[in-house]
Amino acid sequence: MQAWLDSLLALLALPQYGLSTVFIAAFVSATLLPVGSEPVLFGLLKLNPDMFWPAIAVATAGNTLGGIVDWWMGYGAHKVADKYSHSKHHLRVLGWLERLGPKACLLAWLPVVGDPLCAVAGWLKLSFWPCVFYMAIGKFARYVTMTVALLHIWPN
Repeated sequence: MQAWLDSLLALLALPQYGLSTVFIAAFVSATLLPVGSEPVLFGLLKLNPDMFWPAIAVATAGNTLGGIVDWWMGYGAHKVADKYSHSKHHLRVLGWLERLGPKACLLAWLPVVGDPLCAVAGWLKLSFWPCVFYMAIGKFARYVTMTVALLHIWPN
């Protein structure tokens, strides 16, 4: 099993597959699935340090597109959710998000709550392009911060 895993990781680390792997991992991690893309990005950059900015850009694009999918899922779910009543907690959170508007999507980078936040933004029918803009800023900042920190902690 270890040999198979090592060969798979070696294959995915190749430059011709590396950026597409980062994109897919970042996209999937932005959905509601509990997958992290930082280890994939970190692994690629440990093997190819000269690809820092292209890898950050690809990870940001993939993660933002995943956030867009979340937004559309939330937008579609709005009609279904209208049929059910909400608790006071839900109403308070929804009120907070409505007050913040698309700027709330800056928090899309947060673990656990970030991806559902994109879906709730769609559900609330917050403006699509401003949400995408703020999602991209937050996700870009996360990737730069996390990658620089990981490369600083494990320089070699």
